[in-house]
Amino acid sequence: MTERLALPGYRAAIVDLLGLLALGQLSGFTRLAADAELAPCVVLQARMAGLAVTEFGHYRRLESALTGLDAEPECAMAPFRSTFELFHARTRPSTWLEGVIKAYVGDAIATDFYREVAGYVDPPIRALIEQTLADEGRSDFLVQVAREAMVTDPGVSGRLALWARRLVGEALTQAQTVAVERDSLAELLAGRYGGPGADLAELARMFQRLTDAHIARMARLGLSA
Repeated sequence: MTERLALPGYRAAIVDLLGLLALGQLSGFTRLAADAELAPCVVLQARMAGLAVTEFGHYRRLESALTGLDAEPECAMAPFRSTFELFHARTRPSTWLEGVIKAYVGDAIATDFYREVAGYVDPPIRALIEQTLADEGRSDFLVQVAREAMVTDPGVSGRLALWARRLVGEALTQAQTVAVERDSLAELLAGRYGGPGADLAELARMFQRLTDAHIARMARLGLSA
């Protein structure tokens, strides 16, 4: 795709990044499909299933990109499985609405993080990442569902606010784990392979931006962060 891909370290970082994204999209597909089964009506079930189909389409695009880099998609995703499994084990929804909030809050934090990392890669790869992170009306739908539920039953607002706080803490921990513990991504962020580099102060600002975006999303729901 780019000249920098001739650098073994940079190529390894891109494979890791695309593997991370692919696993995120595949995980999103399976969770949304499961959430669709819990939907209280056929209309909502169909909409959630549609979101799942979109996630799977994004996964296939990333799978194809990894194959184009002569990387095995399963191997590229493997280093991140334990982190994903731990996150989902700690944030397993107990109700349909908790699943909706997780899809809105938890997935959005991950998306914001991926967009931040995309600023450190070459334009063609950045464009691929942006395509796979396209919202396509997803947030509007999830916000509408959550707000209508809170109007119908105002008592759920407090519980959903607490659930969202738990989600943001776990999601930020997951992002920090990936950014720091995976050497290839840490070196990419540090500018080891050319392009911009982030020092500890910039990484702190990055995570503050993720937090600020979460606060804005919560305000859109009408909930305090």
